[in-house]
Parts: sequence; structure tokens; C-alpha cells
Amino acid sequence: MILTIAAAIFVFALLVLVHEFGHFITAKMTGMRVDEFAIGFGPKIISRKHGETVYSVRAVPLGGFNDIAGMDPDNNTAGERGFCAKPVLSRMIVILAGSTMNFVLPIILFTIIYLTLGVGRPADEPIIGDVMEGMSAEQAGIKAGDLILSVDGQAVTTWNDFTAKIRNVEPGRNVELQYKRGDSIQTVTVTPKYDEDTKRSLVGVHSNVVYEHKSLPESFALAVTHTKELTISMLDAIADLFKKPAQRENLAGPIGIIQMSGQVAERGFLHLLNFAALLSLNLGIVNLLPVPVLDGGHFVNLLIEAVRGKPLGAKAVAYTQRVGIALLLMLMLFATKNDIVRVFLK
Repeated sequence: MILTIAAAIFVFALLVLVHEFGHFITAKMTGMRVDEFAIGFGPKIISRKHGETVYSVRAVPLGGFNDIAGMDPDNNTAGERGFCAKPVLSRMIVILAGSTMNFVLPIILFTIIYLTLGVGRPADEPIIGDVMEGMSAEQAGIKAGDLILSVDGQAVTTWNDFTAKIRNVEPGRNVELQYKRGDSIQTVTVTPKYDEDTKRSLVGVHSNVVYEHKSLPESFALAVTHTKELTISMLDAIADLFKKPAQRENLAGPIGIIQMSGQVAERGFLHLLNFAALLSLNLGIVNLLPVPVLDGGHFVNLLIEAVRGKPLGAKAVAYTQRVGIALLLMLMLFATKNDIVRVFLK
């Protein structure tokens, strides 16, 4: 429990710090007055003033904020240094900077991981690297490190050979696996499960992984490529939420994220960094959605202002924000329902 809480606090604090730092540094660079830069909500635990800005850490480490003067045009105490008084382009830069940093963070974290751990690739040998909980391989007693020798009496020499023999097994048909564990050779029967998404049969195992160390330039280039690929994949997943109702059951909220943080942390700090990188990308993408109260919604308002030559009226902004808050609350309730079902009822 302590590890789970510590891991969740670390992940949330890191993502918020990076996101808010993007807003903060660009606000400073464009001449805006920042009254406070805070990590967390609630009562202040630590507070220091440097120049005109108060830097604070607050009691609830699940968020954070920048208090940029002039965000409310009717309460601009900073004159020409207020957010609302700056050119549209400057305000666009500040609004987009938070999400931009959420795309930069994964590149940094993946670079660190590749430099430290190396780049993993599936081993050629048919050695079990990981066994999925609840799948037929686990039920048959297969464990990580087992060397697969044959499938239904047909010899297996490589991992691709093993997966090819399992892939096309008819749903419901039993398969005989022979494997070596230490000096002992054993035979078990498994029933592959047909996966509708991948259109193939699975027994619930992953290959052993071998790691190749890379130089800093190589690690950085791979990190950029990996971040790009993950971003595209996540955009596809968001689209599936609208096109495939069944995918919505995979949506996780704060409870699910806290639970996953603990599970990942048990595997090691580098795995936790990888998890933080994935969440950072999610946060960056979601924040750019054109939903009022999110950064993407604010950016759309600024685009409208740039076209019209004047900002939206206060009533229009207030109405759109109420709609945005309602949408986010509905999404949060749905995700929390998924979390409760997944964590407590299964």
C-alpha cells in the first residue's frame, strides 16, 4: 500500500510539475506576471517567494496550478503584463506549452530508459519471458524461463515458430506443449483462447526479452520515434472510444491509475518511468482536445478571437465552460465506475 501511494504521488507530481512548468516558463518569457506556481492543492506545506512569484507545495499532491495574473479580463491587476492584455499569439504559446511539455517528458524518460536498461527485443529462442494471469498457460503451470520444445509433437526451434503454431489453432481445441525446466522435460495440455482483436489464438505468454545498450544519440532518436508511434496509437485508441463502445470499459480513472502505479512500481523504477511517460502522453493528448476548460478549448477560443478580432463575450465563455465541466464530470464518473468494477468487483 505504501509503495502504491508513493508511486502514485511520484507519477502525478511529475506530470503536473512538467505540465505547469510549460505554462509557467512561457508566461515568464512572454512578459506575463505569475503570482504563484504550485504543485498540489489545498493548504500550503512549503511556500517561498522569489521575485514576484510564490513557489509552493500543497497538501494534496494530485494536481497543481499557475496563478497567472489577468486570466480573468474583469480582474486584471497586472495591467499590460496580464494574460488578457498580451497578443493572441503569446497567449496561444502559453496555453499550448503545458501539453507540449507532456510530449517532451516521454522523450526524456525513454532516452533515460534506453541509456540505462537498453532497448529490448524478443529473444529468438522459444523461452517464456512472462505468463499472463488467468490464461491457459498459467493454468497449465507454465512459468517464466521454461523452454518450449514442441507443439503437438512438432519441434519448436524459435519463438516465431512457436507463435506460428499456436496462432492458427482452432478455438476450443486442446494443444499439447512439451517444455524443459532445468533438467526436467514436461508435457502439458493447454486450450488457446481466440482473441477477436488480433484474430489469432493465444495461450497467454510473452517471449523472453534481450536488451541492447545504445549511445545517447541513438537513445534519443529511438525515444523520439517511440513517442511518435505511441501518440498515433493513443489517437487511434481515443477514436475507438467513439466507434467501439466495448473499448470504453478499458477507460481508467484516478483509482485505476493509482492501482497501476503500484503494480508497475513493484517491477522497478525504470518501469515506473515508462508508465509515467505513457500517462504524460495521455495527459498531453487529452488536454489538447477542443473541450472547454481544457487547454484545447482555450486554444479554440483564442483562434476564434484571432479571426473575429475580439474575444468571445463573457456569457459565451461561461456557457461553454459549464458544458466542458459537465462533459469532464461525466467522463470522470464513467472512468471511476470502471475503476470500481475492475478493482473491487472482479
